Amino acid sequence: MRQKIYVTRAIPRATIEALEAEHDVTVNGDDRALSPEELGRNVAGCAAIVSLLTDRIDGALLDAAGPNCRIVANYAVGTNNFDVPSATERGVALTNTPGVLDDATATHTIALMLAMARRIPEAERFLREGRWDGWKPMFFIGADVDRKTLGIAGAGRIGRNVARKARGFDMEIIYSDVAPNQAIEDETGARFVSKDELLARSDFLTLHVPLVPETHHYIGADELGRMKPTAILINASRGPVVDEKALVEALRERRIWGAALDVFEKEPVLAPGLIDLPNVVIVPHIASATEETRLQMGEIVSRNVLAVLSGKQPDCCINVEALTRRSATRAAL
Repeated sequence: MRQKIYVTRAIPRATIEALEAEHDVTVNGDDRALSPEELGRNVAGCAAIVSLLTDRIDGALLDAAGPNCRIVANYAVGTNNFDVPSATERGVALTNTPGVLDDATATHTIALMLAMARRIPEAERFLREGRWDGWKPMFFIGADVDRKTLGIAGAGRIGRNVARKARGFDMEIIYSDVAPNQAIEDETGARFVSKDELLARSDFLTLHVPLVPETHHYIGADELGRMKPTAILINASRGPVVDEKALVEALRERRIWGAALDVFEKEPVLAPGLIDLPNVVIVPHIASATEETRLQMGEIVSRNVLAVLSGKQPDCCINVEALTRRSATRAAL
């Protein structure tokens, strides 16, 4: 039986076609984040919702969708937009797209590190503005990357991937996490350190922690004050793990050398003054934006949705108990 699916933003056409082959699909025609009220109206009566991180999936939205809603599939690896208990209580499966973003995000992290270290965006702007009048020996002096110390906050899949890539620059790799990770140590020779040592020793500090209450403002004014004045901070994880206002002050006062940011605390709004600073590289949340990655994300989304709507278990369910709850409810009817 064909069922209704709502897709909250434009995603690859191949994903839509895979879903349309078996069900009736509606896609948000305005490529923007919808308000909770708009989203609630649009998902009414849907059996499945394909969401993005900008969509808050909570009890109110699921109630607006109605009792037929069986799955919300995030077109993202993150899940911090999910109210997991509310979905589980209603028997709604929640899925994401883990794994496929790792290479793209790790490569992007290295690109951000190099761009800031070698002042590439700053130099390009200078050239495009027609201000270059010839080579000078003290022109746009940057920072070496080779044989420097790379600090990694969060040694999960992406953090480990960054460490593997950084070995090509003969970097000393240190990392901090809730516990030591033997895999990153075996693969890269990385050494587990405390957060204090990570801050004090890193020439480049890259953040790959999940956004949970404990990591909100993981880097704030105090942490920035304990970093080297020559250090570069890189964030391609989640914007709120950095106190953006404190970072602006640290960059303005040259308490750290620079920063490279793919994500921001209140996207798409930037902290006042950030965009005017010369010692920061800022790009609009594009870490996973490669054609191959986007297609793979879509394949996972469509596979998960089609599985649940046909009564099967999805591959990437973060609340498997929701499937059990729905089955038990149906059996009792």
